[in-house]
Amino acid sequence: MRPVIQLTAAGFLATAVAFGPARMGFGLFLPAFREEFALSTATAGVIASGGFLAFLVALLVSAWTGRRFGERVSVTSGALAASAGFAAVAAAGDPALLAVGIALAGTSAGLCWAPFNDAAERVVPEHARATALSVVSTGTTFGVAAAAGLALAVTQGVLDWRGAWAGFALGGLVLAGVAQAGLPPSRGKHTTRTALKEIVQASLPANLAPAPTPETVAVENRLMQRAAIPLYTTALCFGMTNAIFLSFAADRVVSAGGLPGLSNESASVVIFLGYAAFGVLGLATGRIEGRIGLAPLFCIIFTAATLSLWLIALAPTSWGGVVAASGLHGAAIMMVSAVFSFWSVRLFPGRSTLGFTATLLSMAIGSVVGPALAGLLAAAAGPRTMFLAAAIPALVTALWFGAKLRLPRPRLPPAKERF
Repeated sequence: MRPVIQLTAAGFLATAVAFGPARMGFGLFLPAFREEFALSTATAGVIASGGFLAFLVALLVSAWTGRRFGERVSVTSGALAASAGFAAVAAAGDPALLAVGIALAGTSAGLCWAPFNDAAERVVPEHARATALSVVSTGTTFGVAAAAGLALAVTQGVLDWRGAWAGFALGGLVLAGVAQAGLPPSRGKHTTRTALKEIVQASLPANLAPAPTPETVAVENRLMQRAAIPLYTTALCFGMTNAIFLSFAADRVVSAGGLPGLSNESASVVIFLGYAAFGVLGLATGRIEGRIGLAPLFCIIFTAATLSLWLIALAPTSWGGVVAASGLHGAAIMMVSAVFSFWSVRLFPGRSTLGFTATLLSMAIGSVVGPALAGLLAAAAGPRTMFLAAAIPALVTALWFGAKLRLPRPRLPPAKERF
């Protein structure tokens, strides 16, 4: 059990760092960055987009690195990139270095998560895999909580934002050490020499490149199998929903008048703290799915996502409404992330990192499309209407999975007793 515990702990810490301060730190500390660097909304948007673009590129790099050099190399590289990015932000004297640091830290999210799927297939027994991957994905909620706590300290003047990001940099170095100890070594199938040979072969023209092997054809077929369509579709849908919530929820609260007794700068902190606190429920995802099945679980998850958007639309100045919305959304994202992880393992045995990367790319595409469309709708019809409309894809998905539930058939009395 020791390798299993080490791997799970390493994955938990990896997602905590990569999807906590590295993924969401810029939005949490944006008020401090605005004051320090006099950032306009357009400049802030460009910097945020750079971090997201780095995440997309890193996803592709992760699939290549993990396959050729092993999962340990990918995760360790992501940890070091996060640490370097955090340090660059802490030392930034102008918006350019800030943007570089945010982008460098953003690569860690793409490099650090997906490799744990292949590692889990090698280390964790099949019956415990769903629970282990649920723990790995739920590390995010603790990373977000820690980052939100430090952001709150900054807004209250207790801590300087540069000191917070220096602390994040130390966390990245700790992750690099944990990854070295907790992840299994490479299987030895792809040495550096083999990797270089494959790079050369991949660069050859089609008429000179080696013919596809049965293994590569099988992988391509599995990625495009019909059973994977619901996985990609739900990932795309939740990517849209999640990105809209994270991008506009705090702004909706502030523009509506804010929360009673709280400064506008702290609204996003409250949302992310609620997001993280209820996200702990993601730890139980594997067990819940084992008890009730995939369709009922997805119905619950997307219903929670729908309600979170409706609450932000209808009750943006209510403490209860905002906390409930952020809590529902936090639980939904942690649970759906865990499901995507172990669902990929089941659909793509032996290539789950590749399948999971394809799933995350679908989610990332939704994250790009969702806010763009939502921004246009908010400008045309207002934020209230936008949030109500943004909930429609999640509602449709919940109803689709709800229709798949097998309801018990009513038990009729014997024919002679019916009349």
